[in-house]
Amino acid sequence: MPQIFNYTFDTPSYKGTSHVNTGLFINGKWVDPVEPATAEISNPATGKVVTSIAVGSSKDVDLAVEAARKAYKSSWGLKVPGSVRGKLLNKLADLVEKNADELAALDSINSGKLYGVARMGEVEAVIDTLRYYAGWADKVQGKTIETNESKFAYTRHEPYGVVGQIIPWNFALMMLAWKIAPALATGNTIVLKPSEITPLTALRVADLITEAGFPAGVVNIINGFGNTVGQAISEHPHISKVAFTGSTLVGRKVLKAAAETNLKAVTLELGGKSPSIVFDDADLEQAVKWVAHGIFLHMGQTCTAGSRIFVQAGIYDKFIAELTKVAEGLTACMGDPFSPGTQHGPQTNKAQYDRILSYIESGKSSGAHVLTGGEKGSEEGYYIKPTLFTFVDPRSEIAREEIFGPVGVVFKFTDEEEVIDLANDTAYGLAASVFTENGSRALRVSHAIEAGTIWVNCAAQPNHAIPFGGYKMSGNGRELGEYALDTYTQVKGVHVNVGMKL
Repeated sequence: MPQIFNYTFDTPSYKGTSHVNTGLFINGKWVDPVEPATAEISNPATGKVVTSIAVGSSKDVDLAVEAARKAYKSSWGLKVPGSVRGKLLNKLADLVEKNADELAALDSINSGKLYGVARMGEVEAVIDTLRYYAGWADKVQGKTIETNESKFAYTRHEPYGVVGQIIPWNFALMMLAWKIAPALATGNTIVLKPSEITPLTALRVADLITEAGFPAGVVNIINGFGNTVGQAISEHPHISKVAFTGSTLVGRKVLKAAAETNLKAVTLELGGKSPSIVFDDADLEQAVKWVAHGIFLHMGQTCTAGSRIFVQAGIYDKFIAELTKVAEGLTACMGDPFSPGTQHGPQTNKAQYDRILSYIESGKSSGAHVLTGGEKGSEEGYYIKPTLFTFVDPRSEIAREEIFGPVGVVFKFTDEEEVIDLANDTAYGLAASVFTENGSRALRVSHAIEAGTIWVNCAAQPNHAIPFGGYKMSGNGRELGEYALDTYTQVKGVHVNVGMKL
């Protein structure tokens, strides 16, 4: 039998005990992997192991797919009215809300996210997302189409059946909701792989899915590594669609695997190197705060991080002075994610910590100037000081590659035309922020930037009702909003002869 991770939290922010099954969740039951194997889970604030989880293989994916296929044909899909699917999603939202403090604590100890951010930001967003798609579940509709009086024609938006979902380690709980909510609302069954680095919240939610009353096999969760479980999901002949959030490098592999097997539908939400553009007429105080939020949120581990900061010449010196103060203030408040006074926590894992530090050294070697930070933050845990570079070579690694850490590069620009060219000079196109008090300019620049999401006078503010996804190498397809429903349904055209004769 799979082991239970029992953990008692005794922190300034949360006190309580959590019980998390560390096995594989297949067909509504907790099971051991076919081929026994485990992976260690660490607390990034200390670097110490807190538990281990079972990890599966392609054989476990096969079992999960079979359970999902059976559930789709017998107890889910179009056999269950949308109104019922919506009630179950609402029940799951209620259970997440009931267990919100515990889920936030699990997120913090597993990912290093600040407890307050996890509780009031991520968990609340999860609840909103589940309830939003609960409302959509009975509104997935086709059309009647006029052709001629001898034919009745209409369309149906039908679920794919079994869908595979692979989620990342940075916002593990929110990405789970972004994936499962529209898939379940439209009648699909799921085989989901959480990150092997941050699986605890997904495993806890599995029990809530059962408690909510979802039939066995509708949602299956398989811990494992990308090159085994992720690969098996991407290649599986009985998975009809796969949704992946993660790096562009791995996204290519998912797309290739899907193309070389059953040509399954694929949606990808990938990396970014997002620009933050600050014009002379921006509200300086607010722009500084929002730019800092955009790059340093969750210690820079966000796909939309505004890591390329373009500041117009007229306010450049004053802006970087104020932004440096904010970064140094975060450094002064670096510490335990559960401490109410902490404003900057650890990176989520050792590999990412080492990767960020290597980029910082690369920036120094390329001749860039370190305004602040540029080094690790402590001897224990995976802490890195918020870092800002100026005098950056636009061709350097830190200017062009996604660092996924608390590292921003600042450039000076002269006019609107120049900054649009600079902002679009990237392989990525996930998001951008524009700061100006000129409404016409805000719209012009927003329309000219090649990215899927533009925030005007703010940053890092996704919403469950607004589509989210990338241009260029930042992915394809859209999550959130009504648009996400299209990525989990396929359209069938039906032609009914009501008078044609041969």
